[in-house]
Amino acid sequence: MGSVGDDQQTPLLRSFQEEHFERTGTIWTAIAHIITGVIGAGVLSLAWSTAQLGWVAGPLTMVVFAAITVLSTNLLCDCYRSPDPECGPTRNRSFLEAVKLYLGEKSQRWCGVFVYESLYGCGIAYTITSAASIKAIQQANCYHREGHEAPCEYGDTIYMLLFGVIQIVVSQIPDFHNMAWLSTVAAIMSFSYAFIGTALGFAKVVEDGNIKGSIVGVPADSLVDKLWLVFQAIGDIAFAYPYSVILLEIQDTLKSPPPENQTMKKASMSAIIITTSFYLCCGCFGYAAFGNSTPGNLLTGFGFYEPYWLIDFANACIVLHLVGGYQVYSQPLFALVEKWFAEKFPDSGFVNNLYAFKLPLLPAFQLNSFRLCFRTACVISNNRTFDDLPLLQRSFGSVGSIELLAPCYIFPGRNVFYAEEDWGLDKTVDCF
Repeated sequence: MGSVGDDQQTPLLRSFQEEHFERTGTIWTAIAHIITGVIGAGVLSLAWSTAQLGWVAGPLTMVVFAAITVLSTNLLCDCYRSPDPECGPTRNRSFLEAVKLYLGEKSQRWCGVFVYESLYGCGIAYTITSAASIKAIQQANCYHREGHEAPCEYGDTIYMLLFGVIQIVVSQIPDFHNMAWLSTVAAIMSFSYAFIGTALGFAKVVEDGNIKGSIVGVPADSLVDKLWLVFQAIGDIAFAYPYSVILLEIQDTLKSPPPENQTMKKASMSAIIITTSFYLCCGCFGYAAFGNSTPGNLLTGFGFYEPYWLIDFANACIVLHLVGGYQVYSQPLFALVEKWFAEKFPDSGFVNNLYAFKLPLLPAFQLNSFRLCFRTACVISNNRTFDDLPLLQRSFGSVGSIELLAPCYIFPGRNVFYAEEDWGLDKTVDCF
């Protein structure tokens, strides 16, 4: 049984107002957070994207978006502190706080629409992908027993509900500062399934003895169809890279010295190099193995049937990674709503009080009533939205890349343009 300590109630508002808590993050935890947020199960669809673009444009597009991501994130790292990027007294603990400081409230409102739509959309995408991966485990076992032509069809609603139940529990993690362990596990899982997908593609190329594919990619019935496929592929690649919307939340976990912006730039560069290497290997080996028949997902699309146990393990790794990835993108959204309610209703016990619990075999933890209700409702809505919008399912990459355009590629540059004007006004900040 759990025990409830009413004498240990703590106002939730204090946690939002407190700026001097200890930050313990390092370059390694930052890399784990970034990889968890960037390398998603979408890495397994990059072979399909490469197939649509061909041997030249496919890899080149990945490298271009990697370079753009490095540039935009490096610019944004210098917006964490103000007026000086290394030792300014003002911290921008989220992307929208930086937009408000440098660009004003009007820009913050417009950017907020894109940012929180994108964060919410990532939750939806992770929910549907996890369901597909769980379903793929059952299908792989069925194909192994009944043969590759067997009608192994399963619904995915039950798997979405299962993932939702897990997220309701995991969503009670208070914030980014308590998530290092989850991001580390998720990053290990992402390496695992990306490596398996790459290895299976390489093995098939060696087995077949030839490299499939062409310079122009998969042919289409008409120019319009080809353009649609190309734009979809570019959208999928664009959607696979940026993490600007969560960068400052990650940077806010880092200890100093050294200055947070220096640590974050090193972490970003390392993470993007690692990510791009996996993207290129997975995309290119997958296309080389299947050519024009490249499936939308190397594991859930059953480009490979055997060894079935390895397919099962890889899909299980995807699900475990998505548990952490969902939280990386949901925590900023949770923090925004909870901070607003805490400031709006400072005297409400339902909104602000924390209750200490101790369950057998588990460390003590604190639970907040509003956090429990709101985050549960948010997870449930993620489960239902994607299931109710079948049209969105076919073009999620393109829609997602458009939503991410403003917060990930436009606003970072504008932030730094105005930030540099502020730095020019005050060069006397004492960094020591």
